[in-house]
Amino acid sequence: MFRLTNKEWLAMRSQIVTASQIKRNIRVTPYVFTEHGVGMLASVLNSKKAVRMNIAIVRAFIALRQFALDYKDLAEEIKLIRQRVKNHNEQINQIYVAIENMLKEKAQKKSWEERERIGFKK
Repeated sequence: MFRLTNKEWLAMRSQIVTASQIKRNIRVTPYVFTEHGVGMLASVLNSKKAVRMNIAIVRAFIALRQFALDYKDLAEEIKLIRQRVKNHNEQINQIYVAIENMLKEKAQKKSWEERERIGFKK
């Protein structure tokens, strides 16, 4: 268990719906628990309400951990997609350059009608 700093408490208050500052003493920051602290607290308290609350809190920590793992996997997938797209952009640019070079070479060559005829003549 530890106490939040004023900065952490104000940031948390701005993210969740809380009582107005008039009704609540904002000079005193709340105590919060780590995941292990909740487990230790569950082993000390014995009332039915305490047990239910601790189970709910542990489930919340489990969901938070799963969210963090899913976010990590998603971040890795996005990184792979960016690398693939970067490679595709480079390849497409090379194709455009090759097409432009072919068009320039074609423009520089004489057209079919301008060439000297060879073969059978009347």
